[in-house]
This record gives sequence, C-alpha cells and structure tokens, in this order.
Amino acid sequence: MRIGELAARAGTTTRTLRYYEARGLLPGRRGENGYRTYDEADLKLLRQIRTLQDFGFDLEETRPFLECLRAGHEEGDTCPASIDVYRRKLDELDSLIGELQAVRAKIGVRLATLDGTDPMCELGGRDL
Repeated sequence: MRIGELAARAGTTTRTLRYYEARGLLPGRRGENGYRTYDEADLKLLRQIRTLQDFGFDLEETRPFLECLRAGHEEGDTCPASIDVYRRKLDELDSLIGELQAVRAKIGVRLATLDGTDPMCELGGRDL
C-alpha cells in the first residue's frame, strides 16, 4: 500500500509517517516507481506506536516494542527490552502519583485551616 492509504488506515497523517520514517521507526521502502510502499506489518507497527503514545509513552520509548514486533513476535511487549520500558514507565508513574498525593495533602491541610474563612473573601473583598 502507499503512504496515503497507510495513513488513512492508521488514523494518522502522511507527514507523521514521514517523521516516523526519518526517526527510524518505520521502514523507508520504495517501489520501482519511487513511491513509498508499506504492508500489514507496517500498519501493526503504527498501531503499536499509537497505542503506546495513548498510554503516555514518548516516541523513543516505543522503539523496543517495534523491534520486538520486527523480530517476529506476535506482540511488541513480550521482549525483555519492552518489559524494561514498562517497568521504567511504572516507576515514573508511581513517582508522579506520589508527587500529586503530596500536593493534594498540602492543599487539604491548607483548606482545613481556612474553614473559618474571612467573610471579606467570600464577598470578593467588598465592604459590608
């Protein structure tokens, strides 16, 4: 299939596909006519990229999953390098969750101290 068809089937743009090709994530095969050519395996690579990006993975983090697929594995997350990326992402998420919980706790403490809110604040600073 040509680039336009692949983009349409993957729900992306031809510009994005060219970018992925430039980054080495998508193969850069060309037919005798000079047009880029793709197959179902390339569509599977694109779907893997899109799924991981939807989960919050950056583009470079998708590389081990794509290499796993290219190595012939049915799923991109069954190789040791992919599993390592999953582990790092979980650690990153756990850290972010911890930071958010700390901020939430601080806001909760501050709000608890403001239970006796100044009436001037409730009136928007207007005189009574």
